[in-house]
Amino acid sequence: MNWLLYQLGRIFIATVQALPLDWVARIGRGGGALAWHLDGRHRRVALSNLERVFGQEKSAEERLAIARENFRRLGENYLCALKTAAMSAEALKERVQWVGLKEAMPADATSAVGVIGHFGNFELYARVREELPGWNAATTYRALRQPGLNRIFQSVRERSGSLFFERRSEGEKLRQAMARGRILLALLADQHAGDRGAWLPFLGIPCSCSTACAVLALRYHARLGSAICYRIGLARWRIEVGPLIPTHLPDGTPRDVLDITRDTNAVLEAAIRRDPANWFWVHRRWKPQSKYQASRTAGAPAEDPAEA
Repeated sequence: MNWLLYQLGRIFIATVQALPLDWVARIGRGGGALAWHLDGRHRRVALSNLERVFGQEKSAEERLAIARENFRRLGENYLCALKTAAMSAEALKERVQWVGLKEAMPADATSAVGVIGHFGNFELYARVREELPGWNAATTYRALRQPGLNRIFQSVRERSGSLFFERRSEGEKLRQAMARGRILLALLADQHAGDRGAWLPFLGIPCSCSTACAVLALRYHARLGSAICYRIGLARWRIEVGPLIPTHLPDGTPRDVLDITRDTNAVLEAAIRRDPANWFWVHRRWKPQSKYQASRTAGAPAEDPAEA
């Protein structure tokens, strides 16, 4: 079965990559529209999340329109991610704009940590090293249960030249890479962080939030920034790098991890409110607090950043 999944996956990806990008985007949007009707579970999660966040701000009709467009964009983003992974840097320049990236990077050899989220075609973040000669880009991932499918998707991602570390088994390799310097480590920080996360408000609602970006930036004396991928048209994106997030007080004292995490949350929240259909509403972001998390000292971050 694993061999069959591997072969089918290879054929599917090869077919997608052979098509023009605009075709891929339109097919993806059609697939997302179909998923809206067939995938009742994720449709209910998206609508529930939207009501939780925008119930007092937007009508039921507005929330429904956002959810429908969100499904279409997810389909577009998934297929386009497979296509853009095989595109040359020159071809991507016609489709992707990077704003504020070079201005945010340190001039010395220290590393940097980037707060990213599930916005737009977020697989494009892996192409950042094409914009930053002399730098290595890195991120973490969680391996799929099917080895064959995992091998396929990793081979697609690794064509970018970025470094990928399996979050449950390669924490030491990540630490060694960061210690060498000139690494831009981008971490997805917008999903439920489990028992190890800090219990903080996200879009005004308490939930488990990852502290990994703050912890790693402090540990490796790295600059802390953010990047958001916005959809600006069919198969066209703009990746905006925001202002640096301070990790130290004016006197040089490290800021509290929770305060830094509140700032990283604020960046993600602003991006969601700017273009609600651009985010990953099908994820159960606001899960109930577990007994373990409730029993911990209030606000004490227990997350292992190497697994974030």
